[in-house]
Amino acid sequence: MKVDVIKKYFQSWLDNDVEIVKQTFSENALYSECYGPEYHGLSQIVTWFENWNNKGQVLEWTIKRIFEQNQTLIVEWYFRCNYDGKIDGFDGVTIADFDKDMKILKLCEF
Repeated sequence: MKVDVIKKYFQSWLDNDVEIVKQTFSENALYSECYGPEYHGLSQIVTWFENWNNKGQVLEWTIKRIFEQNQTLIVEWYFRCNYDGKIDGFDGVTIADFDKDMKILKLCEF
């Protein structure tokens, strides 16, 4: 179930589908980006998602591997986007902690 949730979340970026984001995160979620910014609570996460997608487009977000332990997923991935007219890509890792309702409670990217 957690694996399905994280896959839907990654796909939401490719589809620019904020409704999936709203369904994926807990109301009290914390999102920490790989270069430092943090978003506290679902409303901040949704606002960030919408603002990011106004300037950018995710071109690829490929999941390489997923490791699961208890309420945590570790996801290795490749991400490529066009942001403000600049195409960039990089490898990364997401650590996602889930609550009892299978919603993301904490997500950290590295």
